[in-house]
Amino acid sequence: MKFEITSNPNQEDDHFIISKTREYNSAFAPTEFKLLSVYCRNDNGEVVGGLTGKSFWNWLHIEYLWVNESERGKNIGSEIMSAAEGEAIKRGCIGSTLDTFSFQALGFYEKLGYSVVGKLSGYLGKYERFYLQKSLV
Repeated sequence: MKFEITSNPNQEDDHFIISKTREYNSAFAPTEFKLLSVYCRNDNGEVVGGLTGKSFWNWLHIEYLWVNESERGKNIGSEIMSAAEGEAIKRGCIGSTLDTFSFQALGFYEKLGYSVVGKLSGYLGKYERFYLQKSLV
């Protein structure tokens, strides 16, 4: 046996590992997931905010939310989240989950009805990572 540790992963090998994990999971639940992205564009068509995520097993999993600094405070982030949650409900999702660091947007998500369900401390010795969820039913 030989173990290989790398910072430059082989895409074929990663795809193999992911596909084998999904193959195993398929014995218990469907392995399909559906991507979900929301974009907010200015009058010039430039993206000034957006969200990426996916829905599977009746949950929305938000991966990234970003709003251009010049556009913050204009309710764009809330509208993006609302649009994503609305689409998730149409897809049959019962909840939404995401994570955020202590220097990011914990208060923002809490104002939108998300609750902390877990926390990890010690990132760079001073930050915390929060795991949140929200019921959509």
